[in-house]
Amino acid sequence: MKQHRLAAAVALVGLVLAGCDSQTSEVELKSPAQKASYGIGLNMGRSLSEEGMDDLDSKAVAQGIEDALAKKEPRIKDEDMIEAFSFLQNRAEERMTELNKEAAEAGKKFLEENGKREGVVTTASGLQYEVIKKTDGEQPKESDVVTVHYEGKLTDGSVFDSSVARGSPIDLPVGGVIPGWVEGLQLMHVGEKYKLYIPSELAYGEQSPSPAIPANSVLVFDLELIGIKDQAAEPTEQ
Repeated sequence: MKQHRLAAAVALVGLVLAGCDSQTSEVELKSPAQKASYGIGLNMGRSLSEEGMDDLDSKAVAQGIEDALAKKEPRIKDEDMIEAFSFLQNRAEERMTELNKEAAEAGKKFLEENGKREGVVTTASGLQYEVIKKTDGEQPKESDVVTVHYEGKLTDGSVFDSSVARGSPIDLPVGGVIPGWVEGLQLMHVGEKYKLYIPSELAYGEQSPSPAIPANSVLVFDLELIGIKDQAAEPTEQ
């Protein structure tokens, strides 16, 4: 996280706070501008919290915005602000490193225990799977496009994505998805249903694609291989 990013985030939150009374219940959220303002504050607050900035002083933020708009002299020196930003940046990075380490250790422990269960197969790569429904259909190759239904969860059971919930299967290139899927799909036969347990290194690792998927997460997918598309068919994005 860069200093200018932190400063911009704090400033944006301050703009929202500066226009509000400390009694949040009295703030009106009727007009599009009011609703958008609330949405900006909510999203930025969540972002700051995720980055370890959950102890910012909202009154101090609002005071800084008020002084700037009134063209008053800053109450602290530039070098003091730079030092403070550096402190917050370093602290946030330390927190994130620790959280990533904890997530990786928790994922490793989950897979160790899960691999002992009857019916769970662990491949050489570390991918784990269970065959929920077995068939003798055709198996896809990495160059194929397949039609699948799926539901993705974290190890705590929280769902982060689901074609099942959307009520529509999707087409995707076998070779164009995360490594755990590339391997898992090629193990399956058309018509089969698998449960995949994907180590973080075969998923997204430390590069989380969404706040719903924390870094270093083990991903659990209920996956159904519905069919293999004709090579001329155009895949849709996952």
